[in-house]
Amino acid sequence: MTPSGSSRERSSVDPRTPVLVGVGQFTERIDDPSYRGMSAVDLATAAVQAALDDTGVDTGALAKAIEVFVGLRQFEICTPFEKPPLGCSDNYLRSVALRVGADPARAVLEPIGGNGPQKLVNEFAAAIAAGDIEVALILGSENGSTLRTFARRDDKPDHSETVGGQLEDRGYGFEQYMSEYTATHGLTGAPVQYGLLDNARRARLGISVDDYRRKMAELFSPFSKVAAKNPFSSSPVERTVDELITVTDDNRMICDPYPRLMVARDQVNQGAAAVLMSVGAARRLGVAEDKWVYIRGHADQVEQDLLDRVDVSVSYSAKQAVAEALRVAGIDIDDVATFDLYSCFPFPVFTVLDEFGLAPDDPRGFTLTGGLPYFGGPGNSYSLHGIAETVAEMRDRPGAFGLVGANGGVMSKYSVGVYSTEPADWVADRSKALQEDIAALPTVPVTRNAEGRGTIETYSVRYDWPVTTGVIIGRLDADGSRFMALTEDTDLVALMTDGDPIGAAISVTSHGKKNTASPA
Repeated sequence: MTPSGSSRERSSVDPRTPVLVGVGQFTERIDDPSYRGMSAVDLATAAVQAALDDTGVDTGALAKAIEVFVGLRQFEICTPFEKPPLGCSDNYLRSVALRVGADPARAVLEPIGGNGPQKLVNEFAAAIAAGDIEVALILGSENGSTLRTFARRDDKPDHSETVGGQLEDRGYGFEQYMSEYTATHGLTGAPVQYGLLDNARRARLGISVDDYRRKMAELFSPFSKVAAKNPFSSSPVERTVDELITVTDDNRMICDPYPRLMVARDQVNQGAAAVLMSVGAARRLGVAEDKWVYIRGHADQVEQDLLDRVDVSVSYSAKQAVAEALRVAGIDIDDVATFDLYSCFPFPVFTVLDEFGLAPDDPRGFTLTGGLPYFGGPGNSYSLHGIAETVAEMRDRPGAFGLVGANGGVMSKYSVGVYSTEPADWVADRSKALQEDIAALPTVPVTRNAEGRGTIETYSVRYDWPVTTGVIIGRLDADGSRFMALTEDTDLVALMTDGDPIGAAISVTSHGKKNTASPA
């Protein structure tokens, strides 16, 4: 594909075509002399100011031109069950807007989900293309390091703010990723959820426990090399394969099959932001054309609920979203120059590689940031950093294409963007129609109160509980229905920690809302 992107071609683009014109990132590390333990608002403000500066135009005029501030929900406000330990703003978006001199007509707070950054770019780019708005700002931040450092101290800071104003709060959204049944059976955190998926994939491929752990490390070691060179990384340290697979006090097991260094690093202080506007607004505000990056491809898909999926080792939503985004962009996977694939754990990366025949050692690599375990996993806003890195890379490589894959929940939602300086009018995607394909997939019957003999379909082990506990998805011998169970049985836990329990025969007993398993 021959890149063009001349001024003549850009002048022929529909003035409503959306372009990203400014991106910004900010990170503070606890070992930095300048570490302040910033609030989510302050972290986002630093990133937003960087994004405004990146446009190269008068930031005061630009701030006043922003019609919509759209934000990712932080961990500290992800549920209604606990109050933020250091307090928080009553309107995160408007607190940031006030600090940068903006007064948007609309403020929108997105539900939880790591797909959110790319979903929001897709959504508000479409709104710009439709002529509904001209300028939007997408922002996110996570203050996990601050919370860990100060939450239990007597001299903790107070991050409470009352600013009021309009806010479109789209809700928490956690109910999409868990239920009382799955939570009762241990699925209360991402590591155990993804452990089930990675172990299911290992079983499908027929790989031993030790060999699979090495393959995970071989995938992630190059990510750490990227993180080591990224000035915004929370942990800029290169890790070898052996370092990643060797269990030590510092690299303890979290949930099978993951040692700590293969798990998203969520105790970070990071912020990111992106300025999105129409070509017409970019011209009017004086943004130089070499700043413009087009959203050439885009798609959003939602997966079946975890226990409904016939095969939990694959992701139809990721497959369809990537394929559709490439189709909209008019390219194929071989034309992609850069990737940033969501990498909270190995599975989300592996599933895209599996579907598109990509080798783990593809020289293009699969991250521009360094990945969630090494660059940092700032909650729901990680992929906004991936988008920022992709925009910067596309500016340096005119005419090339960069793909961002953003994942939310338990591989529950997948959003994709394809970026390039190569100009083209906005093209609508077929996400809604494609979603019908997923809705039509067969489902697995679930027996919630399971009794009798069964086999282990997939599993994880929670080492983060007071008693090491096995978490099981199984099938009943009687009717093939699926169930969940926990086990503290010494022999069965030993098999799950030191052997390979996939396909093992078990006996399951129901105790009210909870099922327990033991060897058959």
